Amino acid sequence: MTRNDLALELRSVTLQFGGLIAVNEVNMAVPKGSIVGLIGPNGAGKTSAFNIITGFYKPTSGSVEFCGSDGAARPITGMPPHEVCRAGIARTFQNIRLFSNETAIENVMIGAYVRQKGRWWMNMFPFVFRGAAREEIEIRDNAMRLLERLGLDNYADSMASSLPYGAQRRLEIARALATNPSFLLLDEPAAGMNPQESAELLSFIRALRDDFSLTILLIEHDMKVVMNVCEYIWVLDRGKLIAEGVADAIKSNKNVIEAYLGTGEARGDA
Repeated sequence: MTRNDLALELRSVTLQFGGLIAVNEVNMAVPKGSIVGLIGPNGAGKTSAFNIITGFYKPTSGSVEFCGSDGAARPITGMPPHEVCRAGIARTFQNIRLFSNETAIENVMIGAYVRQKGRWWMNMFPFVFRGAAREEIEIRDNAMRLLERLGLDNYADSMASSLPYGAQRRLEIARALATNPSFLLLDEPAAGMNPQESAELLSFIRALRDDFSLTILLIEHDMKVVMNVCEYIWVLDRGKLIAEGVADAIKSNKNVIEAYLGTGEARGDA
């Protein structure tokens, strides 16, 4: 695999908080168009790695390089979250972070504002700033299309807080898609789902990748989801990368079994 085949690469990334090393010399290379997983026990450093990639944390050392939809690789190490988002990386969170007092369609529109050319105050004078008014209409229309695509159109005018849990999960993904990403990070998308919903999530993630031309990196504790949807898997334990490979290799890896799969941390039949 050449660097031109990669969507994201972490090189010797370390994150340290005082005496605590949350991420320790991690190297990862994510191929374009792939669905890959990042697993490990609680406290392994998975979400810290996500936060480094998306600009919420600046690594103590190491570098992150991203190749967007334009095909150009660029360093994003230490960039603020809004610039990382503009570059083409979007994410969801382990704990759903919606604007609960806004409607579903408004939540999705907020995602698009990261790329908006006009300014919010221009919409107060639509006859003066006609371009901004047209852009606002386009943003709303695109938000509605995303809600329809994710089966949420019936909730468009409902407050986000009133949506069922599973619908809130999909709404957060719709908002991420509204930023027009080429790379999507999903933080425990199956959390709180029953077995049937988790099974449906497999085809949903594959459809997201194919329909929106995405590369997807996900954190997940549901091993049925991970082993059935991820084409490659990295395993962290105490901040260090202890294994990587395809699902069958990970399931039989002694280090992974001892650190994670054999501890009862993982849900489901791995």
